[in-house]
Amino acid sequence: MEELESILASIEQGDMDVDDMLKKVGRATELIRFCRQKLTQTDEAVQKLMEEIR
Repeated sequence: MEELESILASIEQGDMDVDDMLKKVGRATELIRFCRQKLTQTDEAVQKLMEEIR
């Protein structure tokens, strides 16, 4: 999350060239994908645990 926030702050400043922005957006996309995957895995694990205690 810290890296995503840093990337967002850099983009919002608007002082980088197009190539740097493209790299940062690409990295942000990778990080978002990673976070979504972790959230999905965690949600599935919690759902299994909840089913086991029912």
